[in-house]
Amino acid sequence: MAVLISMLRGVNVGPHNRIKMDALRATYEALGLEDPRTYVQSGNVIFRTKQKSSAKLATNIQDAIEKSFKFRPAVIVRTLDELREAIAATPFDARRNLHPGKVLVTFLEDVPQAEAAAKLATLKSYPEEIHLLGRELYIYFPDGAGKSKLPWSQVEKLLKVNGTARNWNSVRAMLEIAEKLEAE
Repeated sequence: MAVLISMLRGVNVGPHNRIKMDALRATYEALGLEDPRTYVQSGNVIFRTKQKSSAKLATNIQDAIEKSFKFRPAVIVRTLDELREAIAATPFDARRNLHPGKVLVTFLEDVPQAEAAAKLATLKSYPEEIHLLGRELYIYFPDGAGKSKLPWSQVEKLLKVNGTARNWNSVRAMLEIAEKLEAE
């Protein structure tokens, strides 16, 4: 049985779109997804399934959340191998002394169109370092994401693809949970 990682966009960020993690796990179980495990409160769920289509699975999860919680977040799904590949592909791995809390990976639903990368290059006047590699957008925030002046809404419009971002510490923690689940 495959181990998958799902990441919900915009869950528990402010006063809206609130879901308790035990209720979210119950929603996944009701869908027939096995051993759902959550990581932090932002809608990261690692689980087992026999389903093959990540796109259909994401839609099923969205439908269930909308029915139970009355909002419909974007749901990005990655296999364990895809998460491993995203981690291995980081353009920041060779750098020493990079604070992992300043590295953000945005997991995208699809590969953006070719012109998206060229348009991202126009944002070079900011201190952030941006790399678009397939369905992942890697950003290093030298001053921290909280102090960034990078126009995030502009980045999303350039990509024209839904996505959800996680910091490097969270990405590594989700991998660890998924690998433990795979080993069980």
